Amino acid sequence: MAKALGIDYGLKRTGIAITDDLKIISSPLTTVATNELFDYLGKLFSKEKIEVVVIGEAKYLDGNSSEITLLQEKFVKTFNQKFPEMRVERINEMFTSKMAAHTLAVSGMKKLDRQKKENLDMVSAAIILQSYLDMKR
Repeated sequence: MAKALGIDYGLKRTGIAITDDLKIISSPLTTVATNELFDYLGKLFSKEKIEVVVIGEAKYLDGNSSEITLLQEKFVKTFNQKFPEMRVERINEMFTSKMAAHTLAVSGMKKLDRQKKENLDMVSAAIILQSYLDMKR
C-alpha cells in the first residue's frame, strides 16, 4: 500500500509528515533545510511508496495570496518537473502554525523543545496532511 506525504514548505526549513500504509493517521517525520529538500525527497521516494504529496498553500481567509505563496508555487512547479510521476494536492495551511504550537504545548513537550522551529514545522506538516486525509473521508 502507498502512503501520503505532507509538506509544510518554508524559506529556511520545510516540515515533512507521512501517513501509515492505510492513509489514516499523519505523523511528523522530519524537518529538512529547504535548500536540501529535493535531494531528501528523491531519497525518500526511492525508499517509500508514496501515492500523493500534499503541499500546504498559504492563503488568507479571503483567498488572497500571502508573501510565501509565490515561493510555494515556484516550489510546486519545480517539484512537478523533478517528480512528474507524483500526484500533488494543495491544501490551505492557514492557522497550521498556531495549531501546531498549541499541539506542542498540550503534548507535554518541554518548553525548550517546543520552541525549536523544527518541531513546529514538522507538526505543521502533519496537520496539513491530516486535514487532507480528513477532507477525503
